[in-house]
Amino acid sequence: MVKLRLRRCGRKQRAIYRIIAIDVRSRREGKDLRKVGFYDPMKNKTCLNVPVILDFLKKGAQPTVTVQNLLKKVELFPSNQMKFN
Repeated sequence: MVKLRLRRCGRKQRAIYRIIAIDVRSRREGKDLRKVGFYDPMKNKTCLNVPVILDFLKKGAQPTVTVQNLLKKVELFPSNQMKFN
């Protein structure tokens, strides 16, 4: 099963997160299938590759709770349709 989740990057005390598609059995820093965006909590900036994210979701990928909240935040989907779990 594939999940959309965050991978921590950046330096100490200045974390930046990449949003990646990864196999469930892989660890957080494991090999990803594809990078689909990033999130910078310090600048509150999010960049998403929307067509790729929609493609993964159609194929059955499950976003983690944090990624799901980021997708709601950028209004990629209405909040009543965000039930992927």
